[in-house]
Amino acid sequence: MKVIAATKSYEDWMRSRTHILEADLRAKHEQMKGDLFLFFRGTFFRWAQLWPDICADLSTAPKVLCSADLHVGSFGTWRDAEGRLCWGINDFDESYPLPYTNDLVRLATSLKMVIEAEDLHIGLKDGCEAILAGYRKCLKEGGCPIVLAEHEVALEKLGMDVVPQTDDFWKKLLAFPVVTRSTPNDAKRLLAKVLPDPNLDFKIVRRTAGLGSLGQQHFVAIAKCHGAYVAREVKAMVPSAIFWAHGDANGRHSYYEKTISSAIRSRDPFQRISGTWLIRRLSPDSNPIDIDHLPKERDEERLLQAMGCEVANVHLGTKRQAKKILRDLSLKKSNWLRSAAKDMAKIMEHEWRSFKK
Repeated sequence: MKVIAATKSYEDWMRSRTHILEADLRAKHEQMKGDLFLFFRGTFFRWAQLWPDICADLSTAPKVLCSADLHVGSFGTWRDAEGRLCWGINDFDESYPLPYTNDLVRLATSLKMVIEAEDLHIGLKDGCEAILAGYRKCLKEGGCPIVLAEHEVALEKLGMDVVPQTDDFWKKLLAFPVVTRSTPNDAKRLLAKVLPDPNLDFKIVRRTAGLGSLGQQHFVAIAKCHGAYVAREVKAMVPSAIFWAHGDANGRHSYYEKTISSAIRSRDPFQRISGTWLIRRLSPDSNPIDIDHLPKERDEERLLQAMGCEVANVHLGTKRQAKKILRDLSLKKSNWLRSAAKDMAKIMEHEWRSFKK
């Protein structure tokens, strides 16, 4: 199947599972045409088709609950139940039981792309070694939740304590169009229920966010509470693209909540699934952190080690696999991750060039 046909097939599959905003989907296509990394982020469904064949030798590795659609932009911050600022993977829409190698290769492939775009300056060899070093260390230690309040001195150089300006965050959120009649009743009831006070007056806006989920419905309730804004979002969920790639026309199960609840982390108490909606709190400190928003002065090796560690935190949610993974890693050649990243980056660039013609 060629990339154009695959895109049409996958998007038709999505339409059979949720209401799609066609204008947003067209905007997503335009973004994907203009940038290789954005194409990569917006086409996990194509990765799910290609990776098992291109990296066949890695597709038999021990299976764990994976983030699946992982890349260097999949990390961000949130507040835990104690109000502490935490950092880690914040995208589990495509979660699925896969070989542990999937997440590592996808992260390393994205690393190669951002290095070539000059958003990172570390070499691919050193970057892959840093990811694996963090991953192995965390597996051996049984996990290490990254709570910035506990590690702010060590992580300061990474820019993990960078939080967008509050005024700018709320200005952008309030600028989204207000919706009334087009809000599904179950989404409206859910938004009212998850606000901090059921008696708050709130307005609902339609938010355009992300790239992989662009086209899916995002509704945000915004209210004033004790003199300041609060916001809650519900996003329409679609089952993992793995179901589509496997030819499962009826697959509707989501591994999202199982993955975040089993991972070794101090989780966001507001983040959960209700029916077909993902609920989360929106705030300036609960956001993804893009690589290009980090300070110029940063320790990129330590940043990638932390990413590798966080991948292990997620994989450790699948019990009794750590020893199997470490044994499997010990049998691999020293350059296996870099070699796989190069292979996948090459095929994804070929797909991108075909897509944008």
